[in-house]
Amino acid sequence: MLLGINPLVTPELMLCLMEMGHGDELVLADANFPSYSTAATSVSGRVVSMTGLNMPQVVELITELMPLDAFTDFCALQMQVDNAPRQINPVHEATNAVIRAAMPGDAALESIERQDFYARAAKAFAVVQTSEERPFGCYILRKGVVF
Repeated sequence: MLLGINPLVTPELMLCLMEMGHGDELVLADANFPSYSTAATSVSGRVVSMTGLNMPQVVELITELMPLDAFTDFCALQMQVDNAPRQINPVHEATNAVIRAAMPGDAALESIERQDFYARAAKAFAVVQTSEERPFGCYILRKGVVF
């Protein structure tokens, strides 16, 4: 245990976040996402398991420690619902509220089509596997700069 660190933050998650640099992208996967096959092509090759936690909980843990990027077109990407790119599901509503609370000034939260999400995820730094069961509850967060 460490002072000031939420006890739900695992050592593996802490190491992953500390190894990331500015602009690196982190996939936050729901329970249905192909985490291990995607992580096999990621920069670190790592899956960080956050068993028992849903997407908003994991996003809150991460954004308490990692700044989101304000120097690019987006700081976070949300997976779109198939054939309904503007649809916002309950998982999106809850998670987006957490992301917006953590976003720096000019940062943006965007959405991305599911197959494009998979392609981008394959090039990310690592994959964080949550227990989120709601469909399309996947995100990519881009690490910002600590000032």
